Amino acid sequence: MPTLEDTVAAQPHQQVASHPVVAIVGATGAVGVELLHCLERRNFPLSRLKLLASARSAGKTMRFKGQDLTIEALEEASFEGVDLALFSAGSGISKRFAAAAVKAGAVVVDNSSAFRMDAEVPLVVPEVNGAAMAGHRGIVANPNCVAAIATMALAPLQARHAIRRLHAATYQAASGAGAAAMEELRQSTAAALRGEAFEPKVLPHPYAFNLFSHNAEMDPVTGYNGEELKVVAETRRIMGMPELPIGITCIRVPVLRAHAMALTVEFEEPVTPEQARAAFENAPGVKLVDDRERNYFPMPSDASGQDDVLVGRIRADLGDPSGRSVALFVVGDQLLKGAALNAVQIAEALLRR
Repeated sequence: MPTLEDTVAAQPHQQVASHPVVAIVGATGAVGVELLHCLERRNFPLSRLKLLASARSAGKTMRFKGQDLTIEALEEASFEGVDLALFSAGSGISKRFAAAAVKAGAVVVDNSSAFRMDAEVPLVVPEVNGAAMAGHRGIVANPNCVAAIATMALAPLQARHAIRRLHAATYQAASGAGAAAMEELRQSTAAALRGEAFEPKVLPHPYAFNLFSHNAEMDPVTGYNGEELKVVAETRRIMGMPELPIGITCIRVPVLRAHAMALTVEFEEPVTPEQARAAFENAPGVKLVDDRERNYFPMPSDASGQDDVLVGRIRADLGDPSGRSVALFVVGDQLLKGAALNAVQIAEALLRR
């Protein structure tokens, strides 16, 4: 099997055909299903679609544009004739098969953590740093869901007012842990309402009517978990601010599919809430939801199923008398802008190039 380094080195600046053959790797997973829906809903101009998954899913069908498509077992030969491969099957699968896809001539958009911090692989949110795709060598990485959603709010601010520091607390939905975690939330909630005991199998703690520190592996020395460290590293990379100081706490909450986050942004100079609010009024992919009179601000129930990232609760940080800090609340659909939608937007941008 070719190594990623060898394959990428041999594949400078691959182009995507105007009506590409597209493959979804991990088509049966939560993000894979959303990839299918996004391609259909956005009328992506593909000529043919291949659905790839594990051998146990081979032979099953999924609906796309009124037709039943048969799922094929993923193997290295699966990418023959494929122009664009959308990977969403975990970092292990990406590390094993991405090089084969690139060698076969496909451009890979990878939704796992496998290549996000690889200097040779662009890490992209199209509205924020789409130009980074210009130098891709066959693979473009889709960011961590929190980093993707957060940078949608941070980029319009940074464009007008230089950011000095960021503090974040996230409230992350079950979808970030996959379809099995979403089902566990449903089942555990139903059991709790019936007054029955429920033993969690997917997540380490009871999920119904509870919240807990993100279940990523904990670093016992720093006290930060892997999710928090990923968000810090990826936010810096997407924003092009490698030294940006970021403090973060990531919490899993009993919500199905929309991540929420409280951001406190410190700027180099004083910034009023009105100035911050103005930055979002015409920002692509962002919807301002900031109604103080009705006490109506971004909520997961509103963001779920919506392409836009919702931004609101914009106010001065009372803990910073200098006037340089603004607090806001941000909510985005983890399966859409945090995963599948962003990947399809990357694919659309590759077509335009």
